[in-house]
Amino acid sequence: MSEPTLIIGNKNYSSWSLRGWLALTMAGIEFEEKLIPLFQDDHAERMAELPAGKVPVLIDGDLAMMWPVDPARRSHARSVSAEMAASFFGLRGEFPMNCRKRIGGVTPSDAAQKDIARVQEIWSDCREKYADDGPYLFGPFSNADIMFAPVVLRFETYGILVNKACRDYMKSIIALPAIRQWKAAGAEEPWVIADDEV
Repeated sequence: MSEPTLIIGNKNYSSWSLRGWLALTMAGIEFEEKLIPLFQDDHAERMAELPAGKVPVLIDGDLAMMWPVDPARRSHARSVSAEMAASFFGLRGEFPMNCRKRIGGVTPSDAAQKDIARVQEIWSDCREKYADDGPYLFGPFSNADIMFAPVVLRFETYGILVNKACRDYMKSIIALPAIRQWKAAGAEEPWVIADDEV
C-alpha cells in the first residue's frame, strides 16, 4: 500500500498546512509531502486542481485521529478546536503566520487583543485542569494542540505577552521536534508573500 500524500503550502506562512502536517507527523504516519508555493506564477492553476482549491489536502484512506480518550475531555478538546477553526479573525488578520520573523512592539487592535485574551483564557483553563497529565492542553498531545500550534508560532513571532501558564504551554509546543523541523524548513524557503511580511 502506498504512503498517503499531503499537499501543503509554504511552511513559513501556511498555518493550515502546519496543522495537517503536524497531525500526520505526531501520529507517526509516514507520508509523501508535496508543496505548492502560495501566490507564485502557477499557484492559481495548481490550486484549481485540488478539492476546494485550498491546502492542505490529504490523499489517503482512513486515519486515526488524536483526541483525548476520556469522553468529557474529548468533548472539551473538540469544543476549543472548533472555536479555533471558526474564530479569532482579528488575530489572524493582524498577525499572519511568519515563522522566520521576530517582530516586537506591535500594538494589537481591540479586536486582536480580545482574541489574544480569549486564547489565553482557553490555554490557562486547560492547563489548570489537565496539567497533572502532561504539558499540553489536555495533558498528552492531541488535536487541540495541532489547532493551536500556529497561534503559538504567531505569539512567538510578534512577541505577544502571555501569562506564565501560557508561556509554559508555548515552550512545550515550540520544543517539539516536529515544530522545530517545520520552522527550520520554513526558514529555508525562498518564497516571500509580501502581505504576510508585516
